[in-house]
Amino acid sequence: MDKVLVILAGATGSLGRCIATDLIHKGARVRALVRKESAPEKVKQLRKAGASIAEVDFENPATLTEACSGGSCVVSALAGLGDVIVEKQAVLLGSAVEARVQRFIPSDYSIDFTKLPEGTNRNLDLRRDFHKRLDKASIAATSILNGAFADMLTGQAPFILFKLKRVLYWENPDQLMDFTTMSDTAAFTAAAALDPSTPRILRIAGEQTSARKLAKTAGEITGKRFRLLRAGSLKTLDRLIRITRALLPGTEVLYPPWQGMQYMHNMFSGLAKLDPLDNARYPDMRWTSIGKMLETKL
Repeated sequence: MDKVLVILAGATGSLGRCIATDLIHKGARVRALVRKESAPEKVKQLRKAGASIAEVDFENPATLTEACSGGSCVVSALAGLGDVIVEKQAVLLGSAVEARVQRFIPSDYSIDFTKLPEGTNRNLDLRRDFHKRLDKASIAATSILNGAFADMLTGQAPFILFKLKRVLYWENPDQLMDFTTMSDTAAFTAAAALDPSTPRILRIAGEQTSARKLAKTAGEITGKRFRLLRAGSLKTLDRLIRITRALLPGTEVLYPPWQGMQYMHNMFSGLAKLDPLDNARYPDMRWTSIGKMLETKL
């Protein structure tokens, strides 16, 4: 019997490479879609991992349709603003439908933006906009929502301030939030890509934790005492977001300063909490705790 073929867009990115590797380990064939200008070293790594390469041009949908031919599922790990998340994904979606691919996994990988009021997170609004097109398409779709990438806690996401030995929070230090490592997200996505019976949305969290629990975890891993640092109320954060966005628009930047603030507001508000979780859907999954992640990265 021929191996299942999965079409992967965004395969040269960090998440995409992990998804490709996991799919191959699970016995699937992977056809990675790359652009002419993709970094040669990253393409070489994909080939070495066992993926086949299809060079495509999003300005020429015919190349995408040909590349999608024979695939059972298209997985998108594309990253960017509206020109990518909405427009390029829409071209990819159209090609998947044209090639009669049965299933499509969009590049969502986030907190539950379906519960958020429109306008509270620019990047997540783009995903919502793409969903309007996706839900009209004649293809089965599954979104994977994983909360925030736990890996960002070691630098990019200002929750744990290691130098100050503080854990930053807004409003409520006991508000639970969802975190999943990138590797666990990729492994779950690979399993979902090979599962023909997935629902419209799958929600996962490697760990659900709060600022107070993060302080305890950071202390246990480092052997030092971490204290809580209250930055203010959610109303204060909302005002800061508005001021920062007015002073630093960042309309052409994926993560301007106010964008990260929007994510923190969404998470500390509890509105984007993932529930119910689908962690048990694939029993072979072994979830990485935040403590274990910190042990390996610090």
